[in-house]
Amino acid sequence: MIKKESIDNLKNHLDVVDVVSQFLELKKSGANFKACCPFHGEDTPSFVVSPAKQIYHCFGCGVGGDAIKFVMEYEKLSYPETLEKLASMYNVQLEYDNVKQKKQDVRVLEDVNRFYQKLFINNKTAKEYIKSRGISEFFIEKFEIGYAPKSNDTINFLKANHYNLNEAIDLGVIDTGTNGLYSRFIERITFPIYAINGRIVGFGGRTITGHNAKYVNSPQTKLFNKSRLLYGYHLAKENIYKKNRLIVCEGYLDVIMLHQAGFNTAVATLGTALTKDHLPLIRRGEPKVILAYDGDKAGLAAAFKASVMLSQSEFEGGVVIFGEGKDPADMVKDAKIEELDKMFNTPQDFISYSIDYIVSKYDINNASQKQKALIEANDYLKSLGILYQDEYKRYIAQKLNIRENLVKVSTDISRPIQVDLSKVNIQELCIIKAILEKPERLDTVLDLVDSSMFEIHKNEFELLLSDINNISLNSIVLNEKLEDYNDERLEKELLILLYKFYTKKLNELKYDKTLSLREKGSLLRKTQDALRQLKQGRLVTYDL
Repeated sequence: MIKKESIDNLKNHLDVVDVVSQFLELKKSGANFKACCPFHGEDTPSFVVSPAKQIYHCFGCGVGGDAIKFVMEYEKLSYPETLEKLASMYNVQLEYDNVKQKKQDVRVLEDVNRFYQKLFINNKTAKEYIKSRGISEFFIEKFEIGYAPKSNDTINFLKANHYNLNEAIDLGVIDTGTNGLYSRFIERITFPIYAINGRIVGFGGRTITGHNAKYVNSPQTKLFNKSRLLYGYHLAKENIYKKNRLIVCEGYLDVIMLHQAGFNTAVATLGTALTKDHLPLIRRGEPKVILAYDGDKAGLAAAFKASVMLSQSEFEGGVVIFGEGKDPADMVKDAKIEELDKMFNTPQDFISYSIDYIVSKYDINNASQKQKALIEANDYLKSLGILYQDEYKRYIAQKLNIRENLVKVSTDISRPIQVDLSKVNIQELCIIKAILEKPERLDTVLDLVDSSMFEIHKNEFELLLSDINNISLNSIVLNEKLEDYNDERLEKELLILLYKFYTKKLNELKYDKTLSLREKGSLLRKTQDALRQLKQGRLVTYDL
């Protein structure tokens, strides 16, 4: 069992916006953040995250909770597994009641990385290759470039340092096959890969012995998911925020050389295309995104897929394509820094690049091919915002040399869901929200208000009284359409609520034939007295 004090310490290190943004693409919305809910399909964002309340809530499907609950639900983990994952993400040490029950010892990755770095220093072939690519000693050390030896050398290192081999397998350092244990990285230059929090989670490796697989990465583990990681991001992130620019490359060496040349916002995907899982990480700081891809067939196709995805998600930025068999690393080595700077400052925007790529697939001198190009370009255009559609229909028409009216834009503008006002009382909800925002107000309100005064939201008020922290109430706290009352405004609204209640009560009493004359007279006097005080602006204690 993980100790309660240890869990409380972890919670103090968690920020719900930071946690959720590592899984979802959040956009600022007033005091909160919004996203499309990951737990049910939707096109219009109804998933709200509150930094003030440290909670999330979906107005579509009703899910909600804190940072820990989100990771549990999103990753489908048990509570202890979630705590251990978050502790690893935020570099927090957990303590256990049962000392025999230890969390995964991720120090093995750190020590193996140091082991590989030492071996690199003494490996002439590895050093000559890296230096032939133009990487300086300083950046060899900064990016912690290493060298993985023969398989048995890594296994013997783990055994000599008394590491649990099962944990090393779980973390992707070694694995087991038909011939027993073997290292994941054999005779390769290694590039340690870090998560956003600066903790090592895996490796990339480049062969220097002519292996068929030029590059390999760590396998998927609880810490390593290549679709959510970007090489070099932990070193680039501060500069990304400052410069409002992020350069996405295709390789480790491109990143290192660009940093060496001063382009210190460069990162790279890990042998995979840019995916939607990368978007939350890329969105952090709202930078302009520059795709710096090779001009070969694979690079052009990867740039197209990424451009479509980024334009549909309304990212700013564009594409830079490197032709003539060159890549960013080569240009840095050739001292073409000014040329690189100009390329990064004048990228082709995502939408025009995507349209160009679509048109390039067809022979537009052929009417049938031109028609297919128009259909595909039109389908892409309709996936964008209305303003972009209007702007780029001219571009498509020019590229295809056709009349602009042949390019169709979407007229299907989604309308916001209309709230059934007959089932909502804004005043009641605002009063409940005011108490949820400042629970210390509850003692004062309880002296004045009874749940029967709430005509529409009696159940919500009673839930507030019985369980103020119930996640069902998050929909009220995070509803941006509800005003945030200060104490003075709350008092005014309570006066209105009470006056309405006592007026209604007075009318009911006048026609009530179930009460005795004495009971009826007493209640009438109390009600009339309450109304007099309320007219004078004084709140009255509930006593009926």
